[in-house]
Amino acid sequence: MILAVLIGVFSGVISGMGIGGGTILIPALSIFLNVNQHNAQGINLLYFIPTAAVALVVHFKNKSLDFKTAIPIILSGVAGAAGGAIVAGVISAQTLRKFFALFLFAMGLYEIFKKKKQEKR
Repeated sequence: MILAVLIGVFSGVISGMGIGGGTILIPALSIFLNVNQHNAQGINLLYFIPTAAVALVVHFKNKSLDFKTAIPIILSGVAGAAGGAIVAGVISAQTLRKFFALFLFAMGLYEIFKKKKQEKR
């Protein structure tokens, strides 16, 4: 139980920064709490609602929201979430875990090389 709370707190801090707590929460649930990939992603989605609401209020108070840019992203994101949920429901947990690992790996590489480009400037 303590480990689950620590995972939740760390993921919450990351979520509040706008980085995406699921990048921490999903692997942590799978690795440390032995939750299968489908359940970990479902827990992440449920976890996301209150943490996003709190972060949204804080960012709104700080006037760091651009609604003109956000609206088309939100609408297309909803469509993408529906499609992604359908796809996730029909593939195996093992395949889903591999896709998620590849995604995290690609994002990590992107961040490494992006940082190197910024350092050269």
